[in-house]
Amino acid sequence: MRNKNFIIIMTVIVSALCLYYLSFSFVARGVQKDAEAYATDAQGNVNHDKQQTYLDSIWKEPVYNFLGAEYTYQEVKENELGLGLDLRGGMHVVLEVSPVEIIRSLSGNSKDPNFLKALARAQEMQKNSQEKFTTLFAEAYREVEPDGRLSRIFSNTANRGKISFESSNAEVINVIDQEVDDAIERSFNILRTRIDKFGVNQPNIQRLKGSGRIQIELPGIDNPDRVRKLLQGMANLEFWEVWTPEEFSPYFSQLSEHLDKEEKAGRLNIGRTSAQSTPAAGDTKPSAAADDVLAQAAATTNDTAAAANDTTALASADQAKTDTADALQSLQEEQMGVMGRLFTMMPGGIGANTRDTARINDIFQRPDVRAIFPPNMKFLWGVKPIKGDNRQEFVEFYAIKKGRDGKAPMTGEAVNDARQDFDQNGRPEINMTMTPAGAKRWAKLTGDNVGRQVAIVLDNYVYSAPVVQGEITGGNSSITGNFTIEEAKDLANILKAGKMPAPTRIVEEAIVGPSLGQEAINQGLLSTLAGLLVVVIFMIAYYRTGGFIANLALVFNVFFILGILAQFNAALTLPGIAGIVLTLGMAVDANVLIFERMREEAAKGLSLRDVINKGYDKAFLTILDANATTFLAGFILYFFGSGPVKGFAITMMLGIVTSFFTSVFISRLLIERNFKRAGKLSFSTSFTDKLFANVQFDVMKWKKPAYIFSFAVITFGMVAMAIKGPNLGVDFKGGRSYVVQFDDAVPASDVRGALLDNFEEEGTEVKTFGASNRLKVITSYLADDESTTADEQVKSALLQGLEEYKNLNPEILSSSKVGATMADDIQKTAVISLVLALAGIFIYVMFRFSNWQFSLGGVIALLHDAIMIIAIFAILDLFGISYEMDQIFIAAVLTIIGFSINDTVVIFDRVREYMNDNPRLHVSEIINPALVHTFSRTIITSFTVFMVVLVLFIFGGEILRGFSLAMMIGILFGVYSTLFIASPIVVDTMKKKPAPSPAPAKPAAQAQKA
Repeated sequence: MRNKNFIIIMTVIVSALCLYYLSFSFVARGVQKDAEAYATDAQGNVNHDKQQTYLDSIWKEPVYNFLGAEYTYQEVKENELGLGLDLRGGMHVVLEVSPVEIIRSLSGNSKDPNFLKALARAQEMQKNSQEKFTTLFAEAYREVEPDGRLSRIFSNTANRGKISFESSNAEVINVIDQEVDDAIERSFNILRTRIDKFGVNQPNIQRLKGSGRIQIELPGIDNPDRVRKLLQGMANLEFWEVWTPEEFSPYFSQLSEHLDKEEKAGRLNIGRTSAQSTPAAGDTKPSAAADDVLAQAAATTNDTAAAANDTTALASADQAKTDTADALQSLQEEQMGVMGRLFTMMPGGIGANTRDTARINDIFQRPDVRAIFPPNMKFLWGVKPIKGDNRQEFVEFYAIKKGRDGKAPMTGEAVNDARQDFDQNGRPEINMTMTPAGAKRWAKLTGDNVGRQVAIVLDNYVYSAPVVQGEITGGNSSITGNFTIEEAKDLANILKAGKMPAPTRIVEEAIVGPSLGQEAINQGLLSTLAGLLVVVIFMIAYYRTGGFIANLALVFNVFFILGILAQFNAALTLPGIAGIVLTLGMAVDANVLIFERMREEAAKGLSLRDVINKGYDKAFLTILDANATTFLAGFILYFFGSGPVKGFAITMMLGIVTSFFTSVFISRLLIERNFKRAGKLSFSTSFTDKLFANVQFDVMKWKKPAYIFSFAVITFGMVAMAIKGPNLGVDFKGGRSYVVQFDDAVPASDVRGALLDNFEEEGTEVKTFGASNRLKVITSYLADDESTTADEQVKSALLQGLEEYKNLNPEILSSSKVGATMADDIQKTAVISLVLALAGIFIYVMFRFSNWQFSLGGVIALLHDAIMIIAIFAILDLFGISYEMDQIFIAAVLTIIGFSINDTVVIFDRVREYMNDNPRLHVSEIINPALVHTFSRTIITSFTVFMVVLVLFIFGGEILRGFSLAMMIGILFGVYSTLFIASPIVVDTMKKKPAPSPAPAKPAAQAQKA
């Protein structure tokens, strides 16, 4: 074996890395067990609040030492193998930033009839297009008003400096494009901050490329209504005056005395905190007030007075910082007892350890504490934590001065624009311009607060609190400080948050209850273990020692998959488990190919050493081609899929790579080591040697019956679908679905009848879901209304309909929603992914086999398999066996495409080999021997995968049942189409060579010998 040492080194390195990353998961589970033991009373009841308090107390504490490197519990949790929402419960949301509202706002809410017609027309066009909305809007405007100029609508005060009356339509669209992208990025940053402050463990938020959508996953959420309001609420940008330390320190001294008395009286127990650790000055983030300087910029080039004021203001900034530091030092000396333990001095203000913020909030909300402070004083936290000693994090605490009416002196509506720029020294800064009305309020606010801080507050968190050095009368300002470019861009986006509405709406939502999550974990583990057991038993029974070695390689395969998932911080989902189970079956394919090749070489009388070498060498390219085509299908699934489909695709692609490595290289290492030690190797039994020895059949003889059978089944399926309609899932047609559990079994038809009056239409389906006392309710009631109000209205209608079953305690275990536009996009991407998968496989096969006939036969067979699955689902639905066609169903179809072409490529590879050995023979003379020689591999692999998927169908749970059924149908028809569709098409389309000379029928003779 070539490169043997390299393979050994790679195996050791990958194994060590997998062990390292998986170790975090074991440590995390150990800590959680300790927390549970700590919170369990003598009766065995777990106090979850006490358990969470324990975990919070060690969040920043080292809990794991790996070769001298210490990791806190937070770092351990960040590196563990996470579980998807379907396994631990939580909420999945896809939000869409509305470009329509952004365009309306940029136009100054123009009432121009052609503008409004173009917007409406673009919304219609979007339903059947993948183009950006701004592109469709430009096209629609040209259609409505061919000679119209968009600058006439968009050249207003808000867009001054970016759009003029002379701007071309293309220039206007470019500006709109940029504003829409900025709004999406702004919404993303705001949502990310809100989620960070929400207190969810391991949240996931990401922009979906190529769309204005943001995907959010929140594990463990038990208050979905609060989350919806949090995610869809408009950004609230405000500018507040700030109390100086000299002004608020007397009140803090009173509070300190008050709390110390309570503690001595035993009415207060603060305990020890980490507030005494001081944050390092060098770690101060730019959100710290003392590091920011707000300076007036000249409104015009000849405004020399303004420029002079700007210079003076910058020069006086250091003195302001020194005065503040002296006052803070005095305040710190006064604070003793409870206040001294809760608060610490920070560069430019006071603050506290992030672990103590909740405790401080509780104290400051008490009526007796509020009575100590003036009614116009409120307190807000800074948004960014500052790193201190011993991995502690601190956050600043601001005393905000309220106006007479309790409202902010100025809001984000006054901001016209904000952008990141560079100052005269090349340092990042933010340039901010005000609207005409805003400039007047800004001049008053800055004029009243010279030498003081003005806090920039978004959603009640202080993003920056710069010191004003002079009255700003021009409406143009710059904020400078120790910013990075990214931080300056973020702050500029925050300042623009109040300028223009960028409302978000939930276009897809799924809520999974914790009980369903635990059930999914149990089903996933059971199906994985059962699938592994099936493969292990079969391989040993069929291939003896060779099968045992293949099983060892299979264990390495699963180990590598889990370890690499942990390395990339990927979450393991229920479809991901399905991917692992499927990989177990497909990983057998490479070993079967190798062992069958070895058996062929052994039949020729070669030595065992030559049998091993030739078996692996001849199978290598076949395995590579087969895995490449399946990987291509997985990549397309990943690129176009979302949510659970993407999780399945990641696991499947990873499984293909690891199974190739373990089957081709690790198994060979193990086989050669076994052969070297024992001097022999068995990879068959007397039964398996004879099992496929006398197989003979003529493919071309059965092609017409096969064509007729396929046509009949597909036609019947299409008729069935026309009669009853396709059973599309919510993610393909839009609407809402709920999983409801009762104490006892309830007839689905009775529940549907009870719900129809409340849902006000017939678009409602109720069916049993996994158990007789569990139902799935699917409704298109208010499907086109994606608002939170509609969500509540539909849920209310559901609960009203279930009122007559209240004695059975109906409980909503999970719910999901897919908006109409999202459903349209999912349908389009499903079709595109299928087409691209077929096109990619066509090109790959044509490239590898240098014949378009092979590509045509393979792709037609794949298309046949996909249509067969759809047809049989429709036929089953006609007879009352109903399974939804959803994204998971499309994943199954694409997987079958990858698996089926795998088998086809193996046969084509053997045909190519025989054609090279017998160049005078036509393919029609070679196809049968090739099929006979590969028949055992086709049956063994398909049987193994079928058994694994059958295990998944039985034990994998209701969510994966439709996927498993589609896979089983696809496997059966994949074998059928490979033999009786793909091969005959190659023969029929490949021209016969004129007058071939007689040649020995070498392959046929080989077939007889085998």
